[in-house]
Amino acid sequence: MDTSKYSRQILFSPIGVGGQRKLLESKAVILGCGALGTAQANALVRAGVGNVRIVDRDFVEESNLQRQMLFDEADAKANLPKAVAAERKLRQINSAASVEGIVADADGSNIEEFIEGFHVVLDATDNFETRYLLNDAAVKLGIPWIYGAVVASYAATMTILPGRTACLACVFPKSPQGMHETCDTAGVIGPAVSWGAAIQCTEAFKILLGRQTELHGSLLAYDLWSNRFQQIKAVRDLECRVCGAREFAYLERGAASHVSMCGRNSVQIHQTESRALDLAALKARLERFGPVLANDFLLKCSLDLYELTVFPDGRVIVKGTQDPAVARGLYARYIGT
Repeated sequence: MDTSKYSRQILFSPIGVGGQRKLLESKAVILGCGALGTAQANALVRAGVGNVRIVDRDFVEESNLQRQMLFDEADAKANLPKAVAAERKLRQINSAASVEGIVADADGSNIEEFIEGFHVVLDATDNFETRYLLNDAAVKLGIPWIYGAVVASYAATMTILPGRTACLACVFPKSPQGMHETCDTAGVIGPAVSWGAAIQCTEAFKILLGRQTELHGSLLAYDLWSNRFQQIKAVRDLECRVCGAREFAYLERGAASHVSMCGRNSVQIHQTESRALDLAALKARLERFGPVLANDFLLKCSLDLYELTVFPDGRVIVKGTQDPAVARGLYARYIGT
């Protein structure tokens, strides 16, 4: 093992040479590749985690660059999927690491496949539906995972060891109700992202190094602007529907036909079963209706009031509406059923 790249990290006594060897042999999944996900991936790959898989459904936009550290203006101009752009950057950062970017939307039909066989999962998603889904899959498969959320100047995180600690459903039995601020409505500052990702990655290192007794064991939350810090002991509920009764309701729902996307005035549409699209042929067809930009990974068509971003598996992000019925109508009209 060439230790020169990690020499300063090896000097940290809880890691050392033996710990570094463990990291090089470790496998981590990052679910989502926005603000938290890029910070997590950057930290894990630079630290020498040997295998890092990144799963994300979205593409790079200019508004991402303020806080999503692996992307640049060229990525946004090229409409690169975030998982693809992240993989390319990370391979340049550490060529010894195995980095796999997967352009996909995690749902009940595929999430087990994405995380099975890995040692830890880091949450970088943007909604509770997907987090509950991840909680179901991780508890079912017995894989540790680390919840994370960030908005405005606030970040929160909690570590879940299935069967040993509280799971997400123990702490939040029901999805939070009512209107909630998102990064697209309340904004977000980079330092809040960095704080949340730093805690998540440190917890991941402890898990990968077999130092679980040093995990913080709490729901941690910090508002960096108002200087408010909370640490709430996460207590396992033995009657929890997930880790107690082992009822995996979110996992059993399978693939959703549509989902609104985190305050972005967009709806994602995909069929229950993936379908292979010929993007070149679709480009020629859609050019009759508006300007079309395309690359090897996606196609983007601008209509009068809407914008369609089409992926090869038939998934489409419809920008310009939050109404699933409108989005499905546009899908049927321009993509076909």
